Amino acid sequence: MEAGRADAVTWRNRALLVFDRVSVPVAVCDVYGQVVLANPAMATECGTTPGRLRGRQVLELFRPQEAGQVERIAEALRLRRRSRYQVSVCWRAPGGAERFGELTADPVSDSAQETPALLVMLRVLGERTAPGPEPVPTTEVERRVLALLAGGATTARAARELGLSRDGVSYHLRRLSARWGAANRTELVARAYALGVLLPGVWPPRARPEDSE
Repeated sequence: MEAGRADAVTWRNRALLVFDRVSVPVAVCDVYGQVVLANPAMATECGTTPGRLRGRQVLELFRPQEAGQVERIAEALRLRRRSRYQVSVCWRAPGGAERFGELTADPVSDSAQETPALLVMLRVLGERTAPGPEPVPTTEVERRVLALLAGGATTARAARELGLSRDGVSYHLRRLSARWGAANRTELVARAYALGVLLPGVWPPRARPEDSE
């Protein structure tokens, strides 16, 4: 009997090792969808670690695209049916992109009488790129000042380009710095890109034309 227990522990450890090394996102859930065990691939899709997924609801992590699918699966599980169930889902990837795919749930247990656990596998089908930030309200002059500043213009040059005095350019820079909490001009330019005021990947720097006045 002791030998049988030792063999069971050995095979359990081997199974867990394989489970952790599988590249497909996999989790074991109870019949209510609560995560009991998750492999690193599944945790990566959720931007966390396997241990922190334990106790989470799988359908909170991956949003069903059709509510009726979940209701039909729940009813089938209450009736102890042992079919394979598939749910179309979407979720937010760690990088911010919206991904979509399919969850496959297989009821598993040692006997037909036992309440089954669910072996859940995730198939990633694609992703939609996260939208860029909505540009914050700025005036046309502020945008032109920021674009010149991002291109390395001095206060004197910006003043000549815009037909302003140096004090006028400095006034706009002070207002923007105070509004965005920027400590210096480098940080001010960085904030302008982060807030969507300046177009990324464009040289010479240019402001978004759709910004509001």
